[in-house]
Amino acid sequence: MTEDIIHSNYTFKEVLRLRKSCRGFLDTPVKENIITSVLDDAKYSPSNCNTQPWETHIISGNKLRELSEALVRENKAGRFSPDFTFDVDDYHGQYKERHFNLGQTMYEAFDVKREDKEGRKEISDMNYTFFNAPHIAIPFMPSFGDNVRVGGDIGMYGQTFLLSLTAHGLAGIPQTALGFFAGTIREILNVPEEFKMLFGISFGYADPNSPGNSFKLGRDPISSNVTFHK
Repeated sequence: MTEDIIHSNYTFKEVLRLRKSCRGFLDTPVKENIITSVLDDAKYSPSNCNTQPWETHIISGNKLRELSEALVRENKAGRFSPDFTFDVDDYHGQYKERHFNLGQTMYEAFDVKREDKEGRKEISDMNYTFFNAPHIAIPFMPSFGDNVRVGGDIGMYGQTFLLSLTAHGLAGIPQTALGFFAGTIREILNVPEEFKMLFGISFGYADPNSPGNSFKLGRDPISSNVTFHK
């Protein structure tokens, strides 16, 4: 690694608490050696039977613009090509409440009223311009069995990647919305059909003036979701 890689002096607890989903990036590109340093951290993620089932693609520059244009086009036409099903209407109880709180907080930050359906859609569609991020990481996964274990491995890889971004002074956001267009993304990146996609991570330097970065969601106390057995 070269000397211009900047690692923060944050403690592990600070990195955990500083990390948040960034919804507004500067267009400043990240140096390749810093991206490589983040990837070098992420490779230490645990995986079932040490299979390390991540096949990661980093998209930047002209290819990123091509991908964005395709996603905007496919989203407008309603041509979805997901590998896995997902519907927020399946949320219930406390999970639904947390989802509602995210939406309410985010729309308020962008000064969009809840009844403003077009305004809410514009916010949602920012996923497909990657919130102006100069880079995306997409960890594709091979398909084994029901994919649950592989999906768990990919999730752990994504978390390690996100925490390393924070430790390097960068920001990121995991986007399952990109997974609705897995087929389109595979085609543009020339990824074989056998590799599936759950999410992508847009990343770069956070824009401190973006409304999407003006809030941070809290977490419930462990007493609400942890049971101790003795």
